[in-house]
Amino acid sequence: MGTNAVLSCEDLKQITGYQRPGDVARCLRDQGVQVFQGRLGPWTTIDLINKAGGLTTASSNDSIEATDIL
Repeated sequence: MGTNAVLSCEDLKQITGYQRPGDVARCLRDQGVQVFQGRLGPWTTIDLINKAGGLTTASSNDSIEATDIL
């Protein structure tokens, strides 16, 4: 199970240190984070930030090894 918690523009301002929504979005996109534009500014999820950082969550199917099938 992933952590699909939504991070609002206000959350992202605190995380990035930028105050203008456009600067927040640019900063995240430059780092490979998929950002969506909402009425209240950019937003994303923790999973998308982790994905950009190379972290992935293992689902129950991902943990099956070939020896488990044989």
